[in-house]
Amino acid sequence: MSPATAVPAQALHDVRLAVLDDPAEFSGCTRWLQGPAGQPLAETTLALSGLHCAACGDLIEHALLGVPGVQHASVSAASERATVRWDPAQARPSALIVAVRSAGYDAVPDTAAPARALRRQAHRQALWRLFVAAFCGMQVMMLAWPSYVTAPGELAPDIAQLLNWGSWLVSLPVMAFAATPFFSGAWVALRTRRIGMDVPVALGVLITFVASTGATFSPDGLFGHEVYFDSLTMFVSFLLGARYLELRARHRAADALEASLARLPETAWRIGADGQATAVSVQRLRPGDLLRVPLGQAFPADGLVEEGHTQADEALLTGESLPVDKPLGAAVVAGSTNLGAPVLVRVQRVGGDTRLQAIVSMMKSASAQRPAAARLADRWAAPFLWTVLLLAAGAAAAWSVIDPSRAVWVAVSVLIVTCPCALSLAAPATLVAAAQGLARRGVLLQRLEALERLARVQQVFLDKTGTLTDDRPHCSGVQLSAAGVAAFAGQGGRPEEAALRFAAALAGWSAHPVAQALVEACPVATQALPAWQRVEEQAGSGLRGFDAEGQEWRLGAPAWAAALDPTGAPPATRLVLGRAGQLMASFQLEESLRPGTLQALQALAAEGLQLSLLTGDAPERAQALAQRLQLSDWRAHATPELKLAALTQAQQAGRTVAMVGDGINDAPVLARADVSLAMGQGALVARSQADAVITSNDLRSLVQARRTAQRAVRIVRQNMVWAAVYNATCIPLALVGWLPPWAAGLGMAASSLLVIGNALRAAR
Repeated sequence: MSPATAVPAQALHDVRLAVLDDPAEFSGCTRWLQGPAGQPLAETTLALSGLHCAACGDLIEHALLGVPGVQHASVSAASERATVRWDPAQARPSALIVAVRSAGYDAVPDTAAPARALRRQAHRQALWRLFVAAFCGMQVMMLAWPSYVTAPGELAPDIAQLLNWGSWLVSLPVMAFAATPFFSGAWVALRTRRIGMDVPVALGVLITFVASTGATFSPDGLFGHEVYFDSLTMFVSFLLGARYLELRARHRAADALEASLARLPETAWRIGADGQATAVSVQRLRPGDLLRVPLGQAFPADGLVEEGHTQADEALLTGESLPVDKPLGAAVVAGSTNLGAPVLVRVQRVGGDTRLQAIVSMMKSASAQRPAAARLADRWAAPFLWTVLLLAAGAAAAWSVIDPSRAVWVAVSVLIVTCPCALSLAAPATLVAAAQGLARRGVLLQRLEALERLARVQQVFLDKTGTLTDDRPHCSGVQLSAAGVAAFAGQGGRPEEAALRFAAALAGWSAHPVAQALVEACPVATQALPAWQRVEEQAGSGLRGFDAEGQEWRLGAPAWAAALDPTGAPPATRLVLGRAGQLMASFQLEESLRPGTLQALQALAAEGLQLSLLTGDAPERAQALAQRLQLSDWRAHATPELKLAALTQAQQAGRTVAMVGDGINDAPVLARADVSLAMGQGALVARSQADAVITSNDLRSLVQARRTAQRAVRIVRQNMVWAAVYNATCIPLALVGWLPPWAAGLGMAASSLLVIGNALRAAR
């Protein structure tokens, strides 16, 4: 069967729908239930597209309910997902897709539905906890306000008692629901004989609640009459807010990863023994299968070209900036796009063995091995906790001898005044403020802790295509042979300009990026250029056409267009124009640097950073770019494995390294780097694994981000010093009984506000 054999559009549509009925295709998005009569029911999740408002969801639901066997349909217009419950004895998955499409929309199986459901449940629960803590905290603060603004004796005892009861009642949902993550985390830590941040938080919350509860119901008892429910709820709200933001960042990264891994096609055209092409699910492919890959479709598996000649876009997989020639016998990788012509491919690797899945596996492994940033809270949590416990216990023991009525509240004052609120907010508040400032300057942080590592970076690894340069070349010059000078002289303007117009007219017949570079370099519109006849494009070689006099011209690779040895051509030369096998003109093509790239690299080098270029491009292009950017350390033909090895070697040498990239091939090294940044126009996989995304696509934003990170680290240290001074001053006052619990709570709140106010400077 010829690779150029076409399949009718309607037949293609029908077979793709039939493939959806394959259990291997829809099992990942379907769960099985039991109906009222014991019959099996399927519940399938579909990913929708084309929705504009909530009314679109109603139309889709109506269309799905019209399918025989469908018992329930629910559509979320916000998430563009549909959940359909149907009887497999009466309906098929393809019927659901047909119903959605008949309503004017599109749908595909949502294979990531189970993981997304778990994330949605975790997000909903975290949001509810934060809402309960914040709402109850505001109510408690309102009830506590009279005790703060009235002078001693002005608030009647019965009114004060009523307000205390109200505060206790409103604090119960916070303790029973909102604060449970801290208690469960502390219990797990203690059970495993480890002390983390949850232990001091849970202890402070629990002791404050118990002591305040005793003061509420027995004002004349052991705990006295002072309550601190307002400080308790405020503290829980602050910490839950920080955890919610972290959860959102993780979920956004997971969503982006799932979207990017949907790069493979759903169906593949498998050639049978009779030579006929049959559409099958990619899940059914096996090594040795012969596939027909149409023009414009992604290769569904790794394999070898068995018939035909094409080109493949592997920029997101290998970093190669230009389409790669794929002659007979060449290897193709799953996920790359067929740009030249339909071909037949013999499958070598499928599923988890493909190059794309190998990169994903490397990315996950590198994520697990990421050098963990030493969290300050974990460093001081254990000694600080034991110190506080010993101080509180010692104070209670001493005051039980001096004045037994004050023993409990002196211990409570010590616990309250040393509650790690200010210290726990010192770093997160500063990092959040710095992240907000960077967002206004084109850098979106996905992991706040990356700022600390960014401030300590010593070496920066840089990808080339899409990071330092644009992904399209530009024509930098024209050279004519002696025959070319004679041919283009007297055609208006300089011979070089005439040759460019001549070649641009032929290049306008192709959508290839290299051909379009000539069109863009021509100062006049292609419609006004010389006309060509019988133009043909040969994949991997170039364009052939005939002029008005019937002479054949070729524009493309040196060996094909003018019978030249490609190894003898200048490194930047990518296209030549030939007539009847004779060289007429050559065109120098270079990659364009992104705006500000040279200034950014010079600024980073001036600050003492070591810069290294890692690219999958050919050595001559890598060397040329390194010379333009004055980079002495560069590596060409860098595969994901080689990039990861180079970065790991730098880390083993004791250097803190950063990686800046944009492609799928950069995802593993982005995940392994101490701090990673992805370009805003890069692959979703790269952006999901990066600590930050440079949405401006301007490397000068990296310079600003590093300086902001250094300023944020200085502010964090200032906050830490203040928290230490505060504790060193107030703890002795609480121990000697000069700091009552209400003053301890006020001091804790004031300390937190001061820390937050100082942290806001990081956003400037």
